[in-house]
Amino acid sequence: MPDKSATVESIAQDIATAIVEKRLPPGTWLREEALGRVYSVSRTKIRAALLTLSKDKLIEIIPDKGAFVSRPTVQEAREVFGVRRLLEGEVVRAFIARARPADYKALEQHIHFERSALKSGTTTGTVREKLLGDFHVALAEAAGNHTLTELVRELVARSSLIAMLYHSSNDPHCSSDEHSELLRICKAGNVQAAVDCMAEHLSRIEANLDLDNETPNRQLDLVKALLA
Repeated sequence: MPDKSATVESIAQDIATAIVEKRLPPGTWLREEALGRVYSVSRTKIRAALLTLSKDKLIEIIPDKGAFVSRPTVQEAREVFGVRRLLEGEVVRAFIARARPADYKALEQHIHFERSALKSGTTTGTVREKLLGDFHVALAEAAGNHTLTELVRELVARSSLIAMLYHSSNDPHCSSDEHSELLRICKAGNVQAAVDCMAEHLSRIEANLDLDNETPNRQLDLVKALLA
């Protein structure tokens, strides 16, 4: 439960996590009054946190209406995956050039966590999907480029919104297997094959989106969603 010492940064991170974990679906109205009660802070601090999230494209602030979890259009969805293919191809190149045995070991451990979560009957689907997305962020971190890492983190979060809105049928087992194959190719030092593997992985995820249908807006208990 959020405490009374919540900062603008911690509030923004908590809301971002709730969005990525699909507790706050696209179109959710982020009411300042309700958020103020959740975090026991002023509306001024809530507005600052929401502004931070709007810069990361996770929410949209509409004048005279309020803040809402973003609802990416079909065009935006395609653009996000197009940009991810370009950026994460560079992540792969940088990773292979820089990675040390400890980096491979850490990512192999992450894949182990993915597979354990997939086998677990108690782990929720949102947690499993977050682990799959976190692999891409961890790969960027290991590549040693802070700017690339921040961009990948933002795009992975936006991809989570897109997957929620457009009913992704992605098989998480397949994604985890592809992560493992990517790491194997990276370890072999085959740069172009690794770049191609990442591009194919992201293209498959995009192909599993139903870009002809959107989830309708629905009202939910904002307080319960954030405290879940």
